[in-house]
Amino acid sequence: MTQNYVVLHGKPETQHNYLLLPTCRIKGIECPFISTSAAANYWNDAWQNARNGGSVPVRYPNIGLGINSQIARRFDQLHIHMAGVRASTQRRLQDLEMMGRLATQPSQWAAPQYQVAVTGSGGDRTYRALKLPNLSQNLFTLLSRYIVVPNGLDMGNQTLVVVPKMNAAGFAGAFYVLNSDPSVHDGTSTCDHLLVYS
Repeated sequence: MTQNYVVLHGKPETQHNYLLLPTCRIKGIECPFISTSAAANYWNDAWQNARNGGSVPVRYPNIGLGINSQIARRFDQLHIHMAGVRASTQRRLQDLEMMGRLATQPSQWAAPQYQVAVTGSGGDRTYRALKLPNLSQNLFTLLSRYIVVPNGLDMGNQTLVVVPKMNAAGFAGAFYVLNSDPSVHDGTSTCDHLLVYS
């Protein structure tokens, strides 16, 4: 527990299923506060805890961080899932990177050529894919500014998933940031298709 957040076990309780919750009252992804400069960088906080050597490391070969949309969550308090992802998800994202199918600037994130299929539980889902060198920027702000507002979408319908890039030596110094919602063909409003909890 810190001044800004607390990390709790998810359900089921495993060594690769945790939740990071802000200590202040934030309902969820639809809350305007989280896109402001006054909000803490909860995504970086989640990564710093979940990474190898972090305070609450996710014991899984590949890590995923995710947040559900307003309609897909069970609790009205913002929480970021810190869990595992399948090796096939990691490979797919690295293959897409090699093919030039990932946006490298947030301003490109909404472009159709960066909508990609990623297989998870229940088959393929389509995500808008962005690669970032770090998590220093507020991902909620980027999502609102470059995807939600320009396309007239509802922030409450969005899901976000962050997959740190890994190689044989460990963290490879980049993050894959995936967004989806029901407006995308074969889109989804939940991060649960990609994360491994049990």
